[in-house]
Order: sequence, then structure tokens, then C-alpha cells
Amino acid sequence: MLAVVMLSIPWWAPPLLSRLAFFDVRHVEVVGTTLLEPAQVVAAMELDTTRSIWVDHTALAARVAEHPQVARARIRRRLPSTLVVEVEEVPPVAFVPTPRGLQALDADGDTLPLDPLRADVSLPIVAQRDTALLRLLASLRAEVPALFERISEVRRGANDELVLVMPPLRVRTRTDLSSARLADILPVERDLARRKAHAVELDLRFRDQVVARVQ
Repeated sequence: MLAVVMLSIPWWAPPLLSRLAFFDVRHVEVVGTTLLEPAQVVAAMELDTTRSIWVDHTALAARVAEHPQVARARIRRRLPSTLVVEVEEVPPVAFVPTPRGLQALDADGDTLPLDPLRADVSLPIVAQRDTALLRLLASLRAEVPALFERISEVRRGANDELVLVMPPLRVRTRTDLSSARLADILPVERDLARRKAHAVELDLRFRDQVVARVQ
């Protein structure tokens, strides 16, 4: 009988405990945000302060996930009166110029409500909502973040060419650029530094080669 009672706790205990004011939500803790303000997450929840931590919070998590800067949201309880909101943000990958200033874009070209003047974030600038470029930048951000952070601008050139501005360096490459191929510039930069040579351009358009133009 004791075993049956213990195993059935998840079914009968929450409805019973949710009637006690002791378990009403008094605190909300937001974790996982880097660009999104925790207050924005709490506002998106539209939380009733008389809500018990024992009730189902699926609807609250769904409201948070509706925010364009949120990829996923999960809510768990911490006794006696705290809800912990775990947020996974949609990563911005580039800024695009608009008549209203720079707007942040994600890998699909969707606009993110990110103020470049207030957010502590450095992103490449692209001329337009070019989803192929944006997905390339998303791949670089995930796989070679140190190099991604150096890119200030990406633009298309002639003949299937891409130009990556990585001050004080310019990198010329093809549109099928991979993170591994971009990483090929690292040993070249180290070798040039040993020689005390200053490169202004690295060319990755040729298979298995990195051509450097130095000053």
C-alpha cells in the first residue's frame, strides 16, 4: 500500500498542494539569456501572481517561446514558490542596413528585436536579406566562433565570389565556403606573423591553397 501511495504522488499531490497559498508563485528566475532582458521573458509569461507552482506551466512556456528572440523555453519549479524559466535564444548572425538603422537577422532572415545601440554584440553587416549568406554565417558562428567574431562585413563579388572583411584583413573566397576552409587562414596568419609580414588580403578561392597579398 505504501508503494502504491508513493508511486501515485505525481497524480494526486499537485492538485492538492496547488490549493495552498504557501506554494503561490513569488519569484521568477530566468536563465539562459544573453541578449534578451529577463524582464521581457517575465512580461511574455503574463503571469498571474496567485498562480501556484504546482499547476501545469505548458501555456506559460508557450507564451515565452512566441517571442521572436526565443527558440525554446522550459519552465520548472523550485520549492516553495519559485518558477525557473530556461530559455534558449535565437542567435543573431548579421545586421542589415534599413532606413531605420541596422536590424539584426537570424539564419532564416527573420528580424530580431535587438537594438544594436544597447546590445553588447558584434555582428557582420550584410547588404540585404540573403538567406544563403545568413546560413553560412550561422554555420561559422557555431563551428568557428573566434573567426566569426572577427568578421565585420560579408558581401558578394563577381563569379561566385564572397568577400569577408576581417579588419585589417580581407578574405576572398567562394560561396561554398566551409568553417574548415575558413580556418585554413589561421596557420597562414601565424606563419606571416613569424616572418613579420603584414597581410592585407588572403585568397581562398583556389583548392588547398591560401594566397596571401602582403604589404
